Amino acid sequence: MPRPLARPVTDPDVVATGAASHAAPADLVSLDLETRVGEGGHAALRLWLRLLTCTTLVETDIRSRLRQQFSVTLPRFDLMSQLDRHPEGLKMGELSRRMMVTGGNVTGITDQLQQEGLVSREPLPNDRRAYLIRLTPAGREAFSRMALAHEAWVERLFAGLAEADRDALFRLLGTLKTSLTTP
Repeated sequence: MPRPLARPVTDPDVVATGAASHAAPADLVSLDLETRVGEGGHAALRLWLRLLTCTTLVETDIRSRLRQQFSVTLPRFDLMSQLDRHPEGLKMGELSRRMMVTGGNVTGITDQLQQEGLVSREPLPNDRRAYLIRLTPAGREAFSRMALAHEAWVERLFAGLAEADRDALFRLLGTLKTSLTTP
């Protein structure tokens, strides 16, 4: 009989704050979700757990570095990243959809960034209930510094894979993504 599987962390405080990002390197071993399923069979489950473990390890490292070097959370970085890719601005609902989070999460982050002068919030002329969110020049400058560091961190995290292996992994994950999003 297979062992019962533990579930990934879903505690909103841990997820929202990235508390796991402060784990010591030895604690990262406990994040290895692959150990939660026995050997033999279960190939799809083992693959899922390996993907989840790798994602957790990369995300933990990035969350920690963003906090240490920029005093920024990953959700703030993600929101600013979306706005950087859309200099014309995005509506709150579109930001929420792109980040795959609730509108309340986007509103809270946007409020903080606006208070810090990093984003502007302008009512849409044709819909006074909707707002267009844009990076301010200060926000664009701050994000540019973070994005350069972020790219270097990701390069370092994937340095253990040869370029051909990265390309193959990218292609395979693209195939999986397509199969998951195609009805």
